[in-house]
Amino acid sequence: MSKYNFPYIALFLGMTLMLVVSFGGQVNDANITRLPLLTLLIICEFAFFVTAIGAYISAKQIFDSGFTWIRLIVTALCGLSAITFLVKGIAFWPL
Repeated sequence: MSKYNFPYIALFLGMTLMLVVSFGGQVNDANITRLPLLTLLIICEFAFFVTAIGAYISAKQIFDSGFTWIRLIVTALCGLSAITFLVKGIAFWPL
């Protein structure tokens, strides 16, 4: 795998894990999530790092190779996904 393809893989993986976290984080009547809390936290942490690195590599490609719309969109979506995973991970953390 080259660094050129990593942002696209990170975006796909991030969107897939976003679905897992969204459905697995739903709370039932007993106030328990569908997936165990530790699993949700690990998924959020892993996805945060993957999408943040994807956003960094894609932004670096924009500065090195030149501007294209697809790279800008991938950079923005990876960055937004990283922020979303960070917020969801903090929200899942028990206080």
